[in-house]
Amino acid sequence: MYPLIRFTKEMLKFRNAPKLGPLDSHISTHMCWPWDLDPWIELNNGRTLTLYDLGRIPMASRTGLIGALRKNGWGITVAGNSTRYRRRIRAFERFTMVTRMIGWDRRFMYMEQSMWRKGECCNHMLLRGAFTGPKGIVSPSEVFTAVGYHDESPALPEWVRAWIAADAQRPWPPEVAPEAREAIRG
Repeated sequence: MYPLIRFTKEMLKFRNAPKLGPLDSHISTHMCWPWDLDPWIELNNGRTLTLYDLGRIPMASRTGLIGALRKNGWGITVAGNSTRYRRRIRAFERFTMVTRMIGWDRRFMYMEQSMWRKGECCNHMLLRGAFTGPKGIVSPSEVFTAVGYHDESPALPEWVRAWIAADAQRPWPPEVAPEAREAIRG
């Protein structure tokens, strides 16, 4: 189940927080609850991705992005991500989440998010997002102009550009094994 109570708490907690520029970091603190755990009694990898919403959405609010999206009838969607898991987060442990925009290209914006416990990075995600409108994808530069940010994107780091290039080589739709073809037809 989506963590609606935690989401509401985060939105209320940061509703009067200072505004952020599109490239500023949003920092929030969270706890790993028993319902976040997997069978190995640690933060579930899928739940990690859900909890990252608790950093992205308040950040979008603080930057004025949510207001601009609503005003223009736009939306935002995750168009891809890559996550590294390096340290466990166990039940009742507190962790700090850092969310920041890295930059954008003509179609997508790129963010990174990380969870930290006691000074160590536990996991790190690179996210590609798309702004959407009635006619399809809206360019990030148009969206950021609507927010009042008129500068160009900073250069994307080499590791982000390498991920973009590698991901572009993946076949779409994915190839499936012959034994799976019949199952996916129906």
